[in-house]
Amino acid sequence: MPATIVETNPTPFKSIPIDPVTLDIIENALRNARIEMDATLVRTAMSPGIREQGDAFPLIADHTGKMIVGQFGSFIGGFLKSYEGTLEDGDMIFLSDPYSCGGAISHSNDWLVLLPVFKDGRLLAYTAMFGHQSDIGGKVVGSMPINARSIFEEGVRIPPVKIWKKGEYNDDLMKLVMHQTRKPDWCQADLNALIASCRVASRRVIEMADRFGDDVYVSATQELLARNHRAMQALIGMAIAEEPVSFEDYICDDGVGYGPYKIKCTMWREDGKVVLDFAGTDPQSAASINFFLNENMFKMFFGIYMIMVFDPQILFNDGFYDLIDVRIPEGSLLKPKFPAALSGRTHALGRIFDILGGLLGQKTPEFLNAAGFSSSPHLFYSGNDTRPGKGGEWFQLFQIGFGGIPGRPLGDGPDGHSLWPGFTNVPNEFLERYFPMLIERYETEPDSGGAGLHRGGNGIHMTYRFLSPGTISIHDDRWFVPPWGVNGGEPGKRAKKILEKADGTSVIVGNKVEDVEVEVGDQLHFITWGGGGWGDPLERDPALVGLEITQGLVTPEGAKAYGVVANAKGVVDAAATEALRAEMRSKRSELPLFDYGPGIEVLRANCQAETGLPAPIQPVWPHLEAAE
Repeated sequence: MPATIVETNPTPFKSIPIDPVTLDIIENALRNARIEMDATLVRTAMSPGIREQGDAFPLIADHTGKMIVGQFGSFIGGFLKSYEGTLEDGDMIFLSDPYSCGGAISHSNDWLVLLPVFKDGRLLAYTAMFGHQSDIGGKVVGSMPINARSIFEEGVRIPPVKIWKKGEYNDDLMKLVMHQTRKPDWCQADLNALIASCRVASRRVIEMADRFGDDVYVSATQELLARNHRAMQALIGMAIAEEPVSFEDYICDDGVGYGPYKIKCTMWREDGKVVLDFAGTDPQSAASINFFLNENMFKMFFGIYMIMVFDPQILFNDGFYDLIDVRIPEGSLLKPKFPAALSGRTHALGRIFDILGGLLGQKTPEFLNAAGFSSSPHLFYSGNDTRPGKGGEWFQLFQIGFGGIPGRPLGDGPDGHSLWPGFTNVPNEFLERYFPMLIERYETEPDSGGAGLHRGGNGIHMTYRFLSPGTISIHDDRWFVPPWGVNGGEPGKRAKKILEKADGTSVIVGNKVEDVEVEVGDQLHFITWGGGGWGDPLERDPALVGLEITQGLVTPEGAKAYGVVANAKGVVDAAATEALRAEMRSKRSELPLFDYGPGIEVLRANCQAETGLPAPIQPVWPHLEAAE
């Protein structure tokens, strides 16, 4: 039964032609309102993940629930179809359960607030914001157990409920929810920040309607949607072929010893629409790396990628959704069945962008990007602070790491960047001020970006020295299957995590581990992966390679991947470089469109020697074997 919208004024909005100037003003006012939502959030939140890193995502939708500005696309249409209740002036919805909203939020750590905006008795718009909570209870600190077997192990699950009802705050509900978390002070502040952000955007929408008139405002939102539809229709006709193309990539492991897990997508154009079919994707995992992929979210991912690659000036919104048909098999890694665990879904979420790049670039290789930093690696550190004067107070850190962006048609991939453009790093000074640690190193990892005409961005080498005993957990990927290069570019280097004990011994720890004990003086070397390279490395300017040696981005040994001979000061030996490049050209075959590195079985055979870790075991699904 769909939601009931309670409007005291049944007058429908009138459709009015909008002149270009008015449309431009309203469009940019909406953009600014979205930015103001972010600014309100970071000024009000307390957790490092939201306040310092910006792990939250705003949305402003029209009166039907279609996103006008935002990032992940709108979940509101699906919510309205399944919510068995009323929405009226003074209400605000609060939820965190992915299974209750069709995967619009993809794990329970993401708390979402939805505010219907009423004006003069009519529903004018919606504003929404969700943000990652650093702890929501569950079996481990941070509430993201990589080894969870069901969502019930991952902390409190909140179905759609009214946090505000007709203007009254549900205080008892909040007491119940905050009782589940290890950090109620952070969670309460972060939730208040989400609420405040939605209210700020609501005020801005009403101000626009007051200025231009309700009918003009609503008509402008419909024109923005229609304009996006026209633009995307043209891009689809230009970039998507009728002949199917397929691409597949992998999640390295599930944190409990099995992997890799394949994600496959096939794309084609049919009757003016794009079909994106994930048939061939592996079944869901018994652990928590499943990603409940909402179809509208993936449509937005597709639209963002198309727009950013082919026409970055377009304002992306939900206007083009009817042009895309997304098919995801039930029970797969991307549509797991309840109550599958979901807390480790970040790796599959990020890998979707690599797959989109591989699909869209096959028809137009000149626009092709390599594989990049398609994840958000997590570090958790918690315990009781034993330093003098701290009284054994509880601390816990959740931090997102950065890595190498892929080589691109127009230049090198940035070094040490985030998958999400709006994310920022947690300042080292903040970490050292509020947590018992020192940051001994924060620099790019030389040679980790794949060689190419345009180099892949380097990963980050961050070294933490722990000043109090505690436990750490790590969630990362791309340690087994490397990020691929394109158009002759080489794969980037893989991730690695090294725990250097205070007694001088070292151990390589896995990239998905829980509750590793650390002592005072231990150091963790958190090394992320680089982006793949773009284009022929032997075409890169030797002088640029020499400059990058002086900048610590490339080593003299790494310069040989570009056919460049140079010393530690970056001085290039021109004659030796010319001879080396001639020799390398004579020995190689035709440059591949995609360079994946060794195949899976070769990687598996060489895993222990190359990574210091045992190879993941190929997962099996007995029900599929029986069917065969």
